Amino acid sequence: MTSHDEAAPVRLEPYPADERVVVLRVDRPPVNAFDQEMWELFEAATTALHASRLYRAVVITGGPRHFAAGADIKAMVGLAPEQLGARNKILQRAFHALATAPQVTIAAVNGYALGGGCELALAADFRFSGRSAVFGLPEITLGIMPGSGGTQRLPRVVGPARAKDLILTGRRVKADEALAIGLADRVLEDDKVLDAAIAEALAFARGPAALRHAKQALQAALELPIEAGLALEADLITQCFATEDGQNGLRSFVADGPGKATFQGC
Repeated sequence: MTSHDEAAPVRLEPYPADERVVVLRVDRPPVNAFDQEMWELFEAATTALHASRLYRAVVITGGPRHFAAGADIKAMVGLAPEQLGARNKILQRAFHALATAPQVTIAAVNGYALGGGCELALAADFRFSGRSAVFGLPEITLGIMPGSGGTQRLPRVVGPARAKDLILTGRRVKADEALAIGLADRVLEDDKVLDAAIAEALAFARGPAALRHAKQALQAALELPIEAGLALEADLITQCFATEDGQNGLRSFVADGPGKATFQGC
């Protein structure tokens, strides 16, 4: 199954109006619970994002009803710990690839974003939430814990104290609370979420190649000592200056003022 297979429960769908935008669709009704096939498809899809020079922005969606309710618990029962560990590493690797993808990524969340579904949303740069959305990492109530990035990304998004509250209690939060604590970036009516995410992605797709460089530097800020991060930043701004977009943007500012440049992404 390829990432473009229309029957695949995880697939990449280039947006028809502008193929620089791609939709990463999760599609396993009724609640998009992840089975082993999906874990492997996530890895294939995120590998394709890193390899692509065409895609500039990604929208992640589970459709109008539910984003993703996490792992299929029935499929986990009976696994040996070593089997679970091996499978979990696939999903953890895939979500890290999404978090570090060169494209700008936006999660369009309706309904449940629980467990692995919440971890998928956390791997995105931005989260647009419908009013029906429910976020949470309830693994502790099953006697386990988040294993696909939740313990690492949630504190970076909402702060350590709030992350401890959500992970150690397993409680769920609705859209308004998610917005208040920074887990969601925007809250919209459910039928507006995907359109808003697409519109934002289209705007980013028209941006300069510097978006990739800036995202790389921002990711480094979470991982590197500041001295190493500053060295990387200095290298990346030099690379930006060397791009066609960088030169055109500077010339446009001098000739026409701010905000008038058009970019080619190179």
